[in-house]
Amino acid sequence: MAHTDPRFHVPAPHARPGDTPDFSHIEIPPAGTARRPEVSIAGSETLDLALGLVRVLDHNHQAVGEWDPKLEPELLRQGLRHMVLTRVYDERMQKLQRQGKMSFYMKSMGEEAVAVAAAMALEKTDMVFPSYRQQGILFARGRDIVDMMCHCISNSRDNLKGRQLPVHYTWAEGNFFSISGNLTTQFPQAVGYAMACQFKGESRITASWIGDGSTAEGDFHGALVLASTYRAPVILNIVNNQWAISTFQGMAAGESQTFALKGIGYGLASLRIDGNDFLAVYAATKWAAERARAGHGATVIESYTYRADAHSTSDDPSGYRPKGEGDAWPLGDPVERLKNHLIGLGEWDEERHAALEKELDQLVIASYKEAETYGTLHDGPLSPVQTMFEDVYAEPDWRLRRQRRDLGV
Repeated sequence: MAHTDPRFHVPAPHARPGDTPDFSHIEIPPAGTARRPEVSIAGSETLDLALGLVRVLDHNHQAVGEWDPKLEPELLRQGLRHMVLTRVYDERMQKLQRQGKMSFYMKSMGEEAVAVAAAMALEKTDMVFPSYRQQGILFARGRDIVDMMCHCISNSRDNLKGRQLPVHYTWAEGNFFSISGNLTTQFPQAVGYAMACQFKGESRITASWIGDGSTAEGDFHGALVLASTYRAPVILNIVNNQWAISTFQGMAAGESQTFALKGIGYGLASLRIDGNDFLAVYAATKWAAERARAGHGATVIESYTYRADAHSTSDDPSGYRPKGEGDAWPLGDPVERLKNHLIGLGEWDEERHAALEKELDQLVIASYKEAETYGTLHDGPLSPVQTMFEDVYAEPDWRLRRQRRDLGV
């Protein structure tokens, strides 16, 4: 319950450490009941979609309703593979961090569909501006796992040359913009990039992701103003995973019923979707991308999901939420739901799934062994010293030249 002092209202979560997880306040409409309008619809006419919940997979793991993207089984299997790889990779990397082989890590447990399905629905030429829990985009776009690991352990093959925290990836060749630890900076950047693409007559669009807590930042509102004013071809994703580090989502939501509703205030098409439903995420992203390419402007998408693990390896969620809350999340697990959908179609089985997990676990282990051949966190080799003077200024000024001379590099 909220703080009861009438002089100062402070929202509070429905359950605290030691309590039984409680999601009885969440209203989940049946799958398939949300309407799918034409992409040309005015943003102000999507109020029901901002307040509702776009769902495709029902309780029997069948795809129902107008939002069913009717994907081929092979594409579904690809999506499942990318999500399983993301989860296996995360598990291995967190263990390595606990062993002291890297300084920091952030898992995306429970949120794999948000990144993977969206990436698969976009064109690979579209520019993405992610936050730090969308590593699934990299897997969906074919990023080399060894390169990802080399960044995380900051060795000589780190493409960021030791300048970023682990999991703050960048990959220019894959149209994956540099992740920033400063929250929400990517939203206005994505809008500006989209405006530039539009100005140049390109068909490319952009997409960006932030967490629910980031909607309290000024950059969020600035981005929505720009997107609305200039009808930018951008998809603005809010990943509502219920927790912004140790602060529950109600602190950033305020009195708003949903985060998607904030987009309505700016006249933007706004959808609230089941973020643990691979098909819903894919369908909503495809709809928003088509809308953007057709010149109808931006879409705000709130992915309703749950962060099943700690915020990062520096976080202990037992201090602010009940134990087992992730297991009680009523929208289930995205990997299990897509797996069961494929099984229901006769296109998958438990034996194949177990074999896939084993295959990907071996791939991740072998990739890390290779990554260590380029150096380790403690023993190096690291990026050469002279690289600290590179990639910042096109022409180094006198201070950098003098510092480089003094170091003899």
